[in-house]
Amino acid sequence: MKASELRSKETAELQTELESLLKAQFSLRMQRATQQLSNTSQLSKVRRDIARVRTIMAENAGK
Repeated sequence: MKASELRSKETAELQTELESLLKAQFSLRMQRATQQLSNTSQLSKVRRDIARVRTIMAENAGK
């Protein structure tokens, strides 16, 4: 997900996106713990997306 795509979204959309990413992160962590996760790079991609969403939300809050 690109930051330019996130900047075009409203605050409510960003919040729902953040919630879905956090759920995905939890699911991936559980898969890793039970050694069912085959592609471990997914975890870092989700973490970066969460950081992007939180950064955009912080930028919007400052306006």
